[in-house]
Amino acid sequence: MSVTAAIRDRDVAQLPSKRDEEWRWTDLRGLIRILPTPSLAFRGDVGVGPFDELVTRVITLVNGRGEATIDVPPGETAWVALRVISRGDGAHSARVTIQVGAGARLHLFETYEGEGGYLSQTLLAISLAEAASVERVVLAADSPGGVSVSQAEVSLSPRADFAQTVATTGGRRQRIETRVSHPGGHANLRLDGVYLLADKAHADLTTVVTHDGLDGLTEQLTKGVVRDQARGVFQGRIVVAEGADRTDAKMGHHALILSDRAEVDAKPELEIYADDVACAHGNTVGALDEDALFYAQQRGMPETVARALLTEAFVGQVIDRIDQAEAREVIRAWAAERLRA
Repeated sequence: MSVTAAIRDRDVAQLPSKRDEEWRWTDLRGLIRILPTPSLAFRGDVGVGPFDELVTRVITLVNGRGEATIDVPPGETAWVALRVISRGDGAHSARVTIQVGAGARLHLFETYEGEGGYLSQTLLAISLAEAASVERVVLAADSPGGVSVSQAEVSLSPRADFAQTVATTGGRRQRIETRVSHPGGHANLRLDGVYLLADKAHADLTTVVTHDGLDGLTEQLTKGVVRDQARGVFQGRIVVAEGADRTDAKMGHHALILSDRAEVDAKPELEIYADDVACAHGNTVGALDEDALFYAQQRGMPETVARALLTEAFVGQVIDRIDQAEAREVIRAWAAERLRA
């Protein structure tokens, strides 16, 4: 099943559904009965993105149209904002190719911005040469009526360093998927996420990491907060292939549910076919610590303020791991505004 093919052929039968194991909690075929017509070109003002002031280059894809290539030559450093914007009620797809040369460094700040009831698909192919470095920060602010799928295929080389943080408020349906081919060879991988969901928002953070060689490192931490009738989905799978000895892989997912009708579905997985590895995963879903809440109120703090501060501290552990200071503050301000609303 393919969202891209469904949009191209206008064939709803090609959309993934709950019969597909990896999509069982993000059923698009059951949601979309008739595919929207192709999105029209948008000529209006798209404003300024949240990361525009931090970069030297801004790439804007509006309704699937625009430049879609980032090439960082060996040894150089690039600061790029990638804005994926959806306007209206149509369907569209876009493809982005990113190549980072040997020893090069890319700071990639990626946003998803939407208005309307669109169906959007974004495919990213990200390739890191030996000793290359990428920090990818994704801020997804899709429309409450939008359906958005972002799928990134990441290929690492030995001694490469790829760090990712996804922050999202969800959409009608939203899936942000990252698949990483990890060669070992002392390459480092960090995959983090924060989802803050309210009303009827739905966010699906799915990752698959395949370790194929010796001496690979993966560290993953995702935290979420859901309330009202929102639904958060976390699917993380780390595969350690035969011969990928001395792999060190850790995965953690933790969520807070702040209302009786909210839902979190989590599926962390480890598949290990090698010896001499250090792999672990953890998963917790619960409510706010009532003792901490009581203590804050006893010190004169209103309950709403206390709840906001406790949830900020909960997700702050993930935000603090963003390397780039200015981007870290953008995400911190986004989280504070969302939690105190």
